[in-house]
Amino acid sequence: MSGEALLRVRGVHRRFGTGPTVVHALRGVSFDVATGSMVALVGRSGSGKTTLLNVIGGLDRPDAGTVHVDGTDVTALDEDGLSRLRREKVSYVFQSFGLIPVLSAAENVAAPLRMARVDPVERERRVELLLELIGLADHARQRPAELSGGQQQRVAIARALAASPQLLLADEPTGQLDAETGLSVMALLRGIVEAEGVTVLVSTHDPVMMALADRVIRIHDGHLDEDAAGPSYAPAEDAG
Repeated sequence: MSGEALLRVRGVHRRFGTGPTVVHALRGVSFDVATGSMVALVGRSGSGKTTLLNVIGGLDRPDAGTVHVDGTDVTALDEDGLSRLRREKVSYVFQSFGLIPVLSAAENVAAPLRMARVDPVERERRVELLLELIGLADHARQRPAELSGGQQQRVAIARALAASPQLLLADEPTGQLDAETGLSVMALLRGIVEAEGVTVLVSTHDPVMMALADRVIRIHDGHLDEDAAGPSYAPAEDAG
């Protein structure tokens, strides 16, 4: 694991609403994630995990603070820049899988490569490699409805990896899975860090899911909880 930070978050605030009903989803959040590491973002529902992932991935904008991914200031990008970021550097895995029902597993994985106009031969090679990586090479022609929940989530992970992103954001990817299947998906993510060199930030509220992470960051009411994060956690220093 490299010590160099791929992700740098500095002083991020995000509010929803105004006046007495305002909700402070994020309150001055700062931390780094090292290149080639797998980090678990832990907190209860409503703690700010999803909001933080959305801000990092450019799906939402902070009210204050900055986010840098591989040196790119995500918070300064326009819509075209954000689209390019999500095509080239950052991918998402959602709890709801988000697969296209009418497409086969292989076609779902290939979708980002089609949009990027990757050469068909290279596209097919990449899809075969990823289906092999997630253990579903024999299910390439099956549609999502013909796959189990765990298999669908594996396909969603493969699709997120198709364009070789640097940062993979996973928002409670095991939330709809039973404990055993969830652990197998987490083990897959761990293996992907090793095999693909991808940096993974995964949110979860299940303590069992933390075991495979290199580091655990805890969030509570929009704050990073320094005391509960353990010896592997060190808050980032303010950029000077």
